[in-house]
Amino acid sequence: MKIKIKAETIKKIIPPVVILLLILGSFLLGVKSNLYKNQPLKIINGVDEELGVVNLEPFWETWKILDKKFVKDKEAGEEEITIQDKVWGAIQGLTNSLGDPYTIFLPPSESEMFEDDIEGNFEGVGMEIGIKDNSLIVVAPLKETPAEKAGMQPKDKILEIDGRSTKNMDTTNAVKLIRGKKGTAVILLIEREGEEAPFEVTIIRDTINIPTIETEVKENGSSTTTAGKENIRDGVFIIRLYSFTAVSPNLFREALREFVQNQDTNKLIIDLRGNPGGYLEAATDIASWFLPMGEIVVTEDYGGKEPNKIHRSKGYDIFNDNLKMAILVNGGSASASEILAGALSEYGKAILVGTKTFGKGSVQELIKITPETSLKVTVARWLTPDGNSFSHNGIEPDVEVEITEDDLEYIKDGGDPQLDKAIELLNKM
Repeated sequence: MKIKIKAETIKKIIPPVVILLLILGSFLLGVKSNLYKNQPLKIINGVDEELGVVNLEPFWETWKILDKKFVKDKEAGEEEITIQDKVWGAIQGLTNSLGDPYTIFLPPSESEMFEDDIEGNFEGVGMEIGIKDNSLIVVAPLKETPAEKAGMQPKDKILEIDGRSTKNMDTTNAVKLIRGKKGTAVILLIEREGEEAPFEVTIIRDTINIPTIETEVKENGSSTTTAGKENIRDGVFIIRLYSFTAVSPNLFREALREFVQNQDTNKLIIDLRGNPGGYLEAATDIASWFLPMGEIVVTEDYGGKEPNKIHRSKGYDIFNDNLKMAILVNGGSASASEILAGALSEYGKAILVGTKTFGKGSVQELIKITPETSLKVTVARWLTPDGNSFSHNGIEPDVEVEITEDDLEYIKDGGDPQLDKAIELLNKM
């Protein structure tokens, strides 16, 4: 177990006081709904009031050549490509030119699938994926899903899906290939840090129930595992939050009520490891239990294209300075998890323990292009209360605890080095 502690963190902790599902890459955080009236398709070659002169001759020349010369491989079973398919493909090429993995055009089938994700209807493997460093990567498998049971881990690179290379593949197409009927299998070729060569993982698809929250009380005392390490157990209340859904605020409130009614501890740990995010409103509401009214939770920075939007605490703020709190994070903590962790850390309400977060700090807006198609476009970046962006580099924990090979046997016995370190730090406050 490797541990690094920032110098400024020591000053804070020594003195006394102080869930694809397969949404796969569609991070619901910040997705807004907007319905435009359907208009007939109009293609204009010439002058646009906003864009100026647009030369579409190369586009039309390419269209004509493809119509005239392209030959399908009939033996490979290639389906007939319609004019409408070409239009959708052209729009997808336009969005791809922006180089943003979260700005995507959704043709009818993908648009319907995305809306199903938002509504919570899933059959798949139960993990979140995204694009990082131009690679298709696992953000986090959700608890007790086929992906977790198959051993998928945050930061796993998916090189192939059922033998098909993922090079230059966007998350929408990856979702389409990985999702499927309950009981069917998907084979992923995985590259994992620490492994000498890529290896295959077979996952049997199932119905995905989104896990939300669990609570646990670690009583005073300690026990020793067969690995010979001591489990630290000293009166700590743990809330494990697996996703930020519409019901998360109410469930978190009930968990806090249970914590407050527990007279044996004033130590709280919120576990956000492997939590890929969810709804902004849920993150803001949860942060409000620890922050005064009006304090900034997160800012949407629109890059000057429209005024920034600030999301503030609702001011529930029920705890005094006697509360001792830590938040567990790792590379699977993304989006709403980063918003909550960043806010509570920067206000000095919690110490962050674990490893660096994923770094998903952008806002997407969902716009209906036609009744059957949608455009998911990045419109803003998230900023922490201090104005820091975590869009690419994630959030560094105050105390870094990496899981090493030496910890694996301990973990098999039920140990948790990152949790143990958080408890140790809380006991020193």
